[in-house]
Amino acid sequence: MRYFVSDIHLGAGTKAERRRVEDAFCRWLDMAGKDATELYLMGDIFDFWFEYHRVVPRGFTRVLARLAELSRRGVRVVLFTGNHDMWCYDYLQEECGVEIVRNPRVVEFDGVKVHLAHGDNLNISGQPMLKLMNTIFRSSVARTLFSWLVHPDLALKFGLWWSGKSRKSHNKTLMGIDNLRPLVEYAREHNLKNGDVEHYIFGHMHLPHYLREERFEILFLGDWCGTEAVYATMDDDNNLKLNTFAIDETVS
Repeated sequence: MRYFVSDIHLGAGTKAERRRVEDAFCRWLDMAGKDATELYLMGDIFDFWFEYHRVVPRGFTRVLARLAELSRRGVRVVLFTGNHDMWCYDYLQEECGVEIVRNPRVVEFDGVKVHLAHGDNLNISGQPMLKLMNTIFRSSVARTLFSWLVHPDLALKFGLWWSGKSRKSHNKTLMGIDNLRPLVEYAREHNLKNGDVEHYIFGHMHLPHYLREERFEILFLGDWCGTEAVYATMDDDNNLKLNTFAIDETVS
């Protein structure tokens, strides 16, 4: 079984909120680990992740331990970086066995092609400020200067503040289907050029949704900010579907 999940935003909110989401995600990893062959983390797993060469953010120990254990057992764990966790280097790979993918990618599962991406930097040509910010934040020069000039404590404080502003702009209670249109249009244009892609999976928008087009389907994953999380699975027959997971169940 293949699992796809996004927008956990570990580290966001109050101490109680942070613990609640981490508990739930650990429980979900335990559940998925029972039959997972591949686990795709589709971005914004952390609310803010900035990795110095010898310093990483405090916390997430239980999540990282579970990811490392899944990898050790032979489960392929892949992180598609999102706009909240793009500033990672090799820590997750070296310590937890997580593969890092920084750009959209078309993968083939048993002959079925699937386009995977977080979605934050797709079809934004009509948004010059957002495009500029994406260029700056993804710049290796900017990352280097930030790490040299900003103390880790200040970097994390600033990063969590900035991430909070971004996350609130994608509050699903304020989102509608029209907000998904840029990524839907991206998928349509991509499919016209690459007509053999059958599935598109995105995160980022915090609004779970399924859309069936004539030649392909699009799945938008949900976030972990409410009472239920929405994730996707693909079984051995390549059937792709959205599933829900209760966040507030008792943690064993």
